[in-house]
Amino acid sequence: MDEAPIHHHYDTAYDEDQRLRQGLGRLELARVQEIVRRHVPPAVRVLDVGGATGVHAEWLLDDGHTVHLVDLLPSHVSRADARLGGHERFTATVGDARALPVPDASVDAVLLLGPLYHLTDRADRLAAWREALRVVVPGGVVIAMAINRFTSLFDGLAQSALFDPAFRAIVAQDLATGVHENPTGDPRWFTTAYFHRPEELPAEATEAGLVVRETVGVEGMAHWIKPLASALDDDDDRREVVLDAARVIEAEPTLLGLSSHLITVATRPSGAPTAP
Repeated sequence: MDEAPIHHHYDTAYDEDQRLRQGLGRLELARVQEIVRRHVPPAVRVLDVGGATGVHAEWLLDDGHTVHLVDLLPSHVSRADARLGGHERFTATVGDARALPVPDASVDAVLLLGPLYHLTDRADRLAAWREALRVVVPGGVVIAMAINRFTSLFDGLAQSALFDPAFRAIVAQDLATGVHENPTGDPRWFTTAYFHRPEELPAEATEAGLVVRETVGVEGMAHWIKPLASALDDDDDRREVVLDAARVIEAEPTLLGLSSHLITVATRPSGAPTAP
Protein backbone atom coordinates (compact mmCIF):
# COMPACT_ATOMS: atom_id res chain seq x y z
CA MET A 1 0.00 0.00 0.00
CA ASP A 2 1.27 3.45 -0.94
CA GLU A 3 1.05 5.53 2.25
CA ALA A 4 2.10 8.81 0.60
CA PRO A 5 -1.47 9.92 -0.32
CA ILE A 6 -2.60 9.25 3.25
CA HIS A 7 0.22 11.31 4.75
CA HIS A 8 -0.42 14.12 2.27
CA HIS A 9 -4.15 14.13 3.04
CA TYR A 10 -3.69 14.48 6.79
CA ASP A 11 -0.74 16.85 6.60
CA THR A 12 -2.22 19.31 4.10
CA ALA A 13 -5.91 18.78 3.39
CA TYR A 14 -7.61 17.55 6.54
CA ASP A 15 -8.10 18.66 10.15
CA GLU A 16 -9.64 16.01 12.40
CA ASP A 17 -10.09 18.45 15.26
CA GLN A 18 -12.08 20.83 13.13
CA ARG A 19 -14.17 18.06 11.58
CA LEU A 20 -15.27 16.72 14.96
CA ARG A 21 -16.13 20.13 16.36
CA GLN A 22 -18.49 21.35 13.67
CA GLY A 23 -21.57 20.17 11.82
CA LEU A 24 -22.48 16.52 12.18
CA GLY A 25 -18.92 15.70 13.21
CA ARG A 26 -20.12 16.67 16.68
CA LEU A 27 -22.55 13.75 16.59
CA GLU A 28 -19.68 11.35 15.90
CA LEU A 29 -17.60 12.83 18.72
CA ALA A 30 -20.44 12.70 21.24
CA ARG A 31 -21.27 9.11 20.37
CA VAL A 32 -17.63 8.00 20.50
CA GLN A 33 -17.34 9.59 23.93
CA GLU A 34 -20.37 7.81 25.34
CA ILE A 35 -19.37 4.42 23.89
CA VAL A 36 -15.83 4.73 25.26
CA ARG A 37 -17.07 5.93 28.65
CA ARG A 38 -19.37 2.97 29.17
CA HIS A 39 -16.52 0.48 28.63
CA VAL A 40 -13.39 2.16 30.02
CA PRO A 41 -13.17 2.24 33.84
CA PRO A 42 -12.35 5.51 35.64
CA ALA A 43 -8.80 6.85 35.88
CA VAL A 44 -6.90 4.19 33.93
CA ARG A 45 -3.98 4.11 31.49
CA VAL A 46 -5.27 4.67 27.96
CA LEU A 47 -3.25 4.18 24.77
CA ASP A 48 -4.68 6.42 22.04
CA VAL A 49 -3.37 4.85 18.82
CA GLY A 50 -3.69 7.06 15.77
CA GLY A 51 -4.62 9.86 18.16
CA ALA A 52 -3.79 12.60 15.64
CA THR A 53 -3.44 16.01 17.28
CA GLY A 54 -5.15 15.01 20.51
CA VAL A 55 -8.85 15.55 19.88
CA HIS A 56 -9.73 12.45 21.92
CA ALA A 57 -6.78 12.65 24.30
CA GLU A 58 -8.03 16.02 25.51
CA TRP A 59 -11.36 14.78 26.83
CA LEU A 60 -9.81 11.54 28.08
CA LEU A 61 -7.47 13.63 30.23
CA ASP A 62 -10.43 15.70 31.43
CA ASP A 63 -12.09 12.42 32.43
CA GLY A 64 -9.12 11.61 34.67
CA HIS A 65 -7.23 9.08 32.55
CA THR A 66 -3.50 8.86 31.91
CA VAL A 67 -3.08 9.05 28.13
CA HIS A 68 -0.22 8.02 25.87
CA LEU A 69 -0.84 9.07 22.26
CA VAL A 70 0.81 7.28 19.34
CA ASP A 71 0.49 8.56 15.79
CA LEU A 72 2.24 7.74 12.53
CA LEU A 73 2.69 11.38 11.51
CA PRO A 74 5.38 13.44 13.28
CA SER A 75 3.38 16.61 12.54
CA HIS A 76 0.42 15.23 14.47
CA VAL A 77 2.56 14.26 17.45
CA SER A 78 4.18 17.70 17.50
CA ARG A 79 0.79 19.40 17.51
CA ALA A 80 -0.52 17.08 20.21
CA ASP A 81 2.55 17.83 22.34
CA ALA A 82 2.11 21.56 21.85
CA ARG A 83 -1.53 21.27 22.84
CA LEU A 84 -1.35 18.83 25.75
CA GLY A 85 2.32 18.32 26.58
CA GLY A 86 2.07 20.43 29.72
CA HIS A 87 -0.31 17.92 31.25
CA GLU A 88 1.40 15.59 33.71
CA ARG A 89 -0.74 12.63 32.61
CA PHE A 90 -0.05 13.00 28.88
CA THR A 91 2.75 11.68 26.69
CA ALA A 92 3.02 11.25 22.92
CA THR A 93 5.30 9.51 20.47
CA VAL A 94 5.53 8.67 16.80
CA GLY A 95 4.64 5.06 16.09
CA ASP A 96 2.84 2.56 13.88
CA ALA A 97 -0.29 0.68 15.00
CA ARG A 98 1.24 -2.49 13.53
CA ALA A 99 4.37 -2.27 15.72
CA LEU A 100 3.57 -0.19 18.78
CA PRO A 101 6.48 1.31 20.75
CA VAL A 102 4.81 0.21 23.99
CA PRO A 103 5.68 -2.62 26.44
CA ASP A 104 3.58 -5.75 26.84
CA ALA A 105 0.54 -5.53 29.14
CA SER A 106 1.30 -1.91 30.07
CA VAL A 107 -2.07 -0.16 29.51
CA ASP A 108 -5.63 -0.74 30.66
CA ALA A 109 -7.38 0.35 27.46
CA VAL A 110 -6.39 0.73 23.82
CA LEU A 111 -8.26 3.01 21.44
CA LEU A 112 -7.93 2.43 17.69
CA LEU A 113 -10.12 5.31 16.55
CA GLY A 114 -8.64 5.65 13.09
CA PRO A 115 -5.72 3.32 12.28
CA LEU A 116 -7.93 0.59 10.81
CA TYR A 117 -9.31 3.10 8.30
CA HIS A 118 -6.04 3.16 6.40
CA LEU A 119 -4.83 -0.45 6.54
CA THR A 120 -6.15 -1.83 3.29
CA ASP A 121 -4.52 -5.26 3.71
CA ARG A 122 -6.27 -7.58 6.14
CA ALA A 123 -2.92 -8.85 7.42
CA ASP A 124 -2.02 -5.32 8.47
CA ARG A 125 -5.34 -4.83 10.23
CA LEU A 126 -4.86 -8.08 12.12
CA ALA A 127 -1.36 -6.93 13.07
CA ALA A 128 -2.85 -3.78 14.59
CA TRP A 129 -5.42 -5.79 16.53
CA ARG A 130 -2.72 -8.17 17.78
CA GLU A 131 -0.53 -5.29 18.88
CA ALA A 132 -3.47 -3.92 20.86
CA LEU A 133 -3.88 -7.36 22.44
CA ARG A 134 -0.18 -7.44 23.30
CA VAL A 135 -0.01 -4.09 25.07
CA VAL A 136 -3.31 -4.20 27.00
CA VAL A 137 -3.50 -5.96 30.36
CA PRO A 138 -5.50 -9.20 30.71
CA GLY A 139 -9.11 -8.14 31.09
CA GLY A 140 -8.32 -4.78 29.50
CA VAL A 141 -10.44 -3.26 26.77
CA VAL A 142 -9.70 -2.57 23.10
CA ILE A 143 -12.05 -0.21 21.26
CA ALA A 144 -11.65 0.01 17.49
CA MET A 145 -13.47 2.14 14.96
CA ALA A 146 -14.00 1.50 11.26
CA ILE A 147 -15.61 3.24 8.31
CA ASN A 148 -18.70 1.45 7.04
CA ARG A 149 -18.58 -0.24 3.64
CA PHE A 150 -21.54 1.82 2.38
CA THR A 151 -20.33 5.23 3.56
CA SER A 152 -19.22 6.62 0.20
CA LEU A 153 -22.52 5.57 -1.41
CA PHE A 154 -24.59 7.33 1.25
CA ASP A 155 -22.29 10.35 1.40
CA GLY A 156 -22.38 10.63 -2.38
CA LEU A 157 -26.17 10.86 -2.24
CA ALA A 158 -26.17 13.31 0.67
CA GLN A 159 -23.57 15.60 -0.93
CA SER A 160 -24.66 15.07 -4.58
CA ALA A 161 -21.20 13.73 -5.49
CA LEU A 162 -22.81 10.56 -6.82
CA PHE A 163 -23.90 12.48 -9.92
CA ASP A 164 -20.22 12.72 -10.89
CA PRO A 165 -19.11 9.67 -12.94
CA ALA A 166 -15.64 9.79 -11.39
CA PHE A 167 -17.10 9.49 -7.90
CA ARG A 168 -19.46 6.71 -8.97
CA ALA A 169 -16.44 4.74 -10.15
CA ILE A 170 -14.83 5.16 -6.72
CA VAL A 171 -18.02 4.01 -5.01
CA ALA A 172 -18.28 0.95 -7.26
CA GLN A 173 -14.84 -0.19 -6.12
CA ASP A 174 -15.66 0.57 -2.48
CA LEU A 175 -18.75 -1.62 -2.59
CA ALA A 176 -17.00 -4.44 -4.41
CA THR A 177 -13.73 -4.63 -2.46
CA GLY A 178 -13.84 -2.24 0.51
CA VAL A 179 -10.66 -0.57 -0.76
CA HIS A 180 -11.30 3.14 -1.23
CA GLU A 181 -8.92 4.92 -3.59
CA ASN A 182 -9.17 8.50 -4.80
CA PRO A 183 -7.18 8.91 -8.03
CA THR A 184 -8.65 12.39 -8.52
CA GLY A 185 -6.88 13.81 -5.48
CA ASP A 186 -10.02 15.77 -4.59
CA PRO A 187 -9.78 16.10 -0.77
CA ARG A 188 -13.57 16.01 -0.45
CA TRP A 189 -13.43 12.39 -1.59
CA PHE A 190 -11.08 11.23 1.19
CA THR A 191 -7.89 9.25 0.73
CA THR A 192 -6.75 5.63 0.53
CA ALA A 193 -8.77 3.63 3.05
CA TYR A 194 -10.54 0.40 3.86
CA PHE A 195 -14.31 0.36 4.43
CA HIS A 196 -15.50 -2.56 6.59
CA ARG A 197 -18.65 -4.57 6.33
CA PRO A 198 -20.31 -4.65 9.77
CA GLU A 199 -19.48 -8.32 10.32
CA GLU A 200 -15.80 -7.91 9.40
CA LEU A 201 -14.75 -5.75 12.32
CA PRO A 202 -15.66 -8.17 15.14
CA ALA A 203 -14.38 -11.08 13.05
CA GLU A 204 -10.95 -9.43 12.89
CA ALA A 205 -10.94 -8.87 16.66
CA THR A 206 -11.83 -12.50 17.29
CA GLU A 207 -9.18 -13.80 14.90
CA ALA A 208 -6.58 -11.65 16.67
CA GLY A 209 -7.38 -13.38 19.97
CA LEU A 210 -9.70 -10.87 21.61
CA VAL A 211 -13.16 -11.51 23.05
CA VAL A 212 -15.79 -9.26 21.49
CA ARG A 213 -18.21 -7.47 23.81
CA GLU A 214 -20.24 -5.59 21.22
CA THR A 215 -20.26 -4.01 17.78
CA VAL A 216 -22.35 -0.88 17.34
CA GLY A 217 -23.16 1.75 14.77
CA VAL A 218 -21.96 5.18 15.84
CA GLU A 219 -24.15 7.80 14.16
CA GLY A 220 -27.12 5.87 12.82
CA MET A 221 -29.08 7.55 10.05
CA ALA A 222 -28.59 11.10 11.33
CA HIS A 223 -25.18 11.54 9.71
CA TRP A 224 -26.77 11.52 6.26
CA ILE A 225 -29.42 14.15 7.05
CA LYS A 226 -27.32 17.30 6.84
CA PRO A 227 -29.96 19.77 8.16
CA LEU A 228 -29.81 17.95 11.50
CA ALA A 229 -26.48 19.66 12.16
CA SER A 230 -28.41 22.67 13.45
CA ALA A 231 -30.01 20.48 16.13
CA LEU A 232 -26.55 19.98 17.65
CA ASP A 233 -25.96 23.69 18.19
CA ASP A 234 -27.55 25.29 21.25
CA ASP A 235 -30.71 23.31 21.92
CA ASP A 236 -29.96 20.52 24.39
CA ASP A 237 -33.37 18.89 23.94
CA ARG A 238 -33.02 18.65 20.16
CA ARG A 239 -29.43 17.45 20.49
CA GLU A 240 -30.56 14.67 22.81
CA VAL A 241 -33.23 13.58 20.32
CA VAL A 242 -30.59 13.19 17.59
CA LEU A 243 -28.25 11.29 19.91
CA ASP A 244 -31.01 9.00 21.10
CA ALA A 245 -32.00 8.21 17.51
CA ALA A 246 -28.49 6.81 17.09
CA ARG A 247 -28.50 4.98 20.42
CA VAL A 248 -31.74 3.09 19.95
CA ILE A 249 -30.56 1.39 16.74
CA GLU A 250 -26.84 1.11 17.53
CA ALA A 251 -26.90 -2.68 17.96
CA GLU A 252 -29.70 -3.52 15.52
CA PRO A 253 -28.08 -5.98 13.08
CA THR A 254 -30.26 -4.97 10.14
CA LEU A 255 -29.23 -1.31 10.52
CA LEU A 256 -25.51 -1.49 11.29
CA GLY A 257 -24.74 -0.77 7.65
CA LEU A 258 -26.49 2.58 7.93
CA SER A 259 -23.96 4.26 10.24
CA SER A 260 -20.97 6.03 8.77
CA HIS A 261 -18.76 4.47 11.44
CA LEU A 262 -18.73 1.21 13.37
CA ILE A 263 -17.14 0.45 16.73
CA THR A 264 -16.17 -2.96 18.05
CA VAL A 265 -15.38 -3.29 21.75
CA ALA A 266 -13.32 -6.30 22.82
CA THR A 267 -11.24 -7.49 25.75
CA ARG A 268 -8.04 -9.42 26.23
CA PRO A 269 -8.89 -12.73 27.90
CA SER A 270 -7.42 -13.26 31.34
CA GLY A 271 -4.38 -15.46 31.02
CA ALA A 272 -4.04 -14.84 27.28
CA PRO A 273 -0.46 -14.78 25.95
CA THR A 274 0.92 -11.48 24.70
CA ALA A 275 0.84 -12.74 21.11
CA PRO A 276 -1.53 -15.37 19.72
